[in-house]
Amino acid sequence: MEQTARPLPASPPPIVLSFAASDPSGGAGVQADLLTLAANGCHPLSVLTAITVQDTVGVEAVLPVDADWVEQQARTLLADMPVAAFKIGLPGSADNIAVIAAILADYPDIPVVLDPVLASGRGDKLANAAAIGALRELLLPRVSVLTPNSIEARGLLADDQEFLRRHGDSGDAGEPSLADCAARLIALGCRTVLVTGTHENTAQVVNTLYDASGCLRRDVWERLPGEYHGSGCTLASAIAAGLAHGLPLAEAVRAGQDYTWRTLAAGFRAGRGQFIPDRFFDRFCDHAAQQRSSNA
Repeated sequence: MEQTARPLPASPPPIVLSFAASDPSGGAGVQADLLTLAANGCHPLSVLTAITVQDTVGVEAVLPVDADWVEQQARTLLADMPVAAFKIGLPGSADNIAVIAAILADYPDIPVVLDPVLASGRGDKLANAAAIGALRELLLPRVSVLTPNSIEARGLLADDQEFLRRHGDSGDAGEPSLADCAARLIALGCRTVLVTGTHENTAQVVNTLYDASGCLRRDVWERLPGEYHGSGCTLASAIAAGLAHGLPLAEAVRAGQDYTWRTLAAGFRAGRGQFIPDRFFDRFCDHAAQQRSSNA
């Protein structure tokens, strides 16, 4: 059979580089980033920062990748392909944070989205004091959008004595207010902070985007039942995809939230633990819904 060559596209899709740990369950980590970026029309690149033993219930062990290997992975890719955005998840170690920060310094015009992973959904600790300190000092000044949940926003500042002296009980529960946390994180160098309200005791989920002037936008979402494995990875990657496509920052943040909510609404329970977001809900949702109904 005679074959004809397919015409080459005029240009490749936007390319996004993710620094993240491997999650063998496919729910979070680099696997979640790759799925989300692909679903949002980007070509994903990945730099592995750690190998984990985990499932949908929790994380059992983390083995950081050597910092030299992290650097070699990234430098090799960046010498070959033009990257339109960076997304950072779990760095794995303070040494890896230092390497990632040095790489980002060589690409100051490329937007950076950081999901500050401090613990698993079950509460397994994934970052020690040295890593949190390195993240604040070295990575935050390179970040375009920081995407902590309320626990992470406060956790990033848990040993910031100057901040705690001023704002340690400014919130309703004797904790720093999220607005004060965002202001401090911005003062430490990041351009904007999107604080998500999933862990707050509110009827709906309220996500607030801050910059140096204060609140840029506040988005309210229906609170879905259940818990989800990889929702933070999905949100940060979706925002990075929007930035890679050239959306203004606030629009990329809004679009990323909308996509993430839809993945959660279409989520499925594959194992014994949390639900997994369906990153391809828009392509396969009708077929998947029919299949799930027939299996119920």
